[in-house]
Amino acid sequence: MEKQSFRYLSQLRNRLHVIVFGTDTPAGRLFDVVLLVAILVSIIVVMLESVREIHDDYERLFDVLEWSLTVLFTIEYLLRIFITRKPRGYIFSFFGIVDFIALLPSYIALFITGGSYLVVIRAIRLLRVFRILKLSRYIDDAQYLAQSLYNSRQKILVFMGAVFTLVMITGTLMYLIEGGENGFTSIPRSIYWAVVTVTTVGYGDIAPQTILGQSFATLLMLAGYAIIAVPTGIVSSEMKKIDRNMHWHVCSRCKSENPKEANYCMKCGNQMT
Repeated sequence: MEKQSFRYLSQLRNRLHVIVFGTDTPAGRLFDVVLLVAILVSIIVVMLESVREIHDDYERLFDVLEWSLTVLFTIEYLLRIFITRKPRGYIFSFFGIVDFIALLPSYIALFITGGSYLVVIRAIRLLRVFRILKLSRYIDDAQYLAQSLYNSRQKILVFMGAVFTLVMITGTLMYLIEGGENGFTSIPRSIYWAVVTVTTVGYGDIAPQTILGQSFATLLMLAGYAIIAVPTGIVSSEMKKIDRNMHWHVCSRCKSENPKEANYCMKCGNQMT
C-alpha cells in the first residue's frame, strides 16, 4: 500500500512537471498562457489602483482580485517547488527568485501601507513569453549584445568619467557667467542644466539669458551631438569584434579572414585548422 502511494505520487509529480515546466504539450501551453493572463491582470489591477477615482469606486473588487491572484501565485510557487526534481535549484534560479519576490509585496502590504504597489515586479515574469511563443532563438542575440556591452565597460566608464568632468566644469562656468538672477542659483543646479543640455534633452526650465552664456550653451549643444555618438561607436566596435570571432577565423598562412564553415582559405587555399 505504501509502495503504491509512493508510485502514484511519483507519477503525479512527473505529470505535473511536464505541464508546469514544459510547453510542448497542450496542457503545458495552456498553463503558461493562463499564468501570463493572471500576471497581466495583476499588473493592470495595480496600475488602476493608483488612480484615486477608480480606486475609490472599485476598492473592494481590487482587493478581491489582488488576493485571489496572490493565492494563485502562491500555489503555483509551492507547486513548482514540490514537483521539481531539484527544489533548491529552482528556488535560487532566476525565475524562482522572481516568483518569490513577486509574492512578497501582497503579504508585506498586510503590515506596511503602500507595499502592494510593489507587485509590479511580476512584470518580470512576462519573460516566460519567450518559452510560450518559441522566441528562445532571440536569447543568443541578447547575449551577443550583453557581451558587447560587457566588453565595452572600461571604455564606457572612461567616457562617462570624461562627460562627468565636462558637465562639472561647464556647470561651474555657467554659474559664474549667469548667476542666481538668471536661474543658475547654485553649482549643482548649473550642473543639472549642463547635463540636460549636453544630452540634448532640453527641458527649458532653466536657460542662459546673457549673450556670453548663450554662446557658451551653443557650443555645449553642438558638442552634445558628438558626445552622444561616442558610446554607440564603442559598442558597435565590440559587436563587430564578437561577430568576427563567432563567424570568422583567420588563416594561419596569409592571415585573411574566412567563414567559420570554410575548410580551406579562400585566398591562399591553406587548410583551415
